[in-house]
Amino acid sequence: MNPRTVGAAILGMALAGPAMAASPIPSTTATTTYHRTEVDGVGIFYREAGPKDAPTIVLLHGFPSSSRGYSTLIPLLATRYHVIAPDFPGFGQSDAPSPAAYSYTFDHLAGTIDALLAQLEITRYTLYLFDYGAPIGYRIMLAHPERLQALIVQNGNAYHAGLGAKWAKIAAFWADPKAHPEVVDAFLSFDATKERHLAGTSHPEVYDPDSWDDEFAHLSRPGQREIQTALLYDYRTNVASYAAWQAWLRHHRPPTLVVWGANDPSFIAAGAKAYRADLPDAEIHLLDAGHFALDEKNDEIAALILAFMAKQFPADPPAKN
Repeated sequence: MNPRTVGAAILGMALAGPAMAASPIPSTTATTTYHRTEVDGVGIFYREAGPKDAPTIVLLHGFPSSSRGYSTLIPLLATRYHVIAPDFPGFGQSDAPSPAAYSYTFDHLAGTIDALLAQLEITRYTLYLFDYGAPIGYRIMLAHPERLQALIVQNGNAYHAGLGAKWAKIAAFWADPKAHPEVVDAFLSFDATKERHLAGTSHPEVYDPDSWDDEFAHLSRPGQREIQTALLYDYRTNVASYAAWQAWLRHHRPPTLVVWGANDPSFIAAGAKAYRADLPDAEIHLLDAGHFALDEKNDEIAALILAFMAKQFPADPPAKN
């Protein structure tokens, strides 16, 4: 074939777009990789994807899940951003030392994750806070306000108004833990593990049963009852910290996106709306979903995040961490 003909054919395929290309080169930046490292003597597992010279988004998971809960979100964000999603000590693939060897408090979890970010030389980031990830993230933010570039909150509570009815029973456990073992029994039960996903949804068919089966299997491992009981008891320190977190938000005014499963019975929709008092410029979106909103609103939440991040980094320039 005449070289000019070959060249014209190649140019035609390029102009026609990727659907016409014979062998398009796939992008690898959104491919998730899996890592373990030791932080303060504890093995920490984390997922990573995206270009390392792009702005970083740190995804902080909730109870009783792990970074696996972000497995469908990560590839959608990693086409443009560097994404890190760690497992907290006691969760997922990270080590779960006994409470005698590791103090399971939110202060300690936050310190470990903060040390992980420092070890990875990630010193500028957007934090995504969900459930237990919220009190961990707030502690990191208060310790290093200069490192936070933007904030994304998904059913991550910081207001008394956001606490659903079940928290009255948990408050009784805080007041006298030995008198209320039934609270821990219910908290760690299979029914509660399943209900955390399905409560508030009108589309149960989009929820993967493996999610709660795997979470309950994890909670049933030796030592997990002691670990999770310690964290449930320590959660009272988060509620006591709400006023300090709110004051921090009012003072620093980080660019903030709130995406909230509005049918969550644990962290109710009022908790999303309450952010407006301290962050009047925040984007707040109430979604028709429950606590694990990503289970059924993954694409919608990803689109909201990408639009929000584009406003923070309009030219999307490479940014060294």
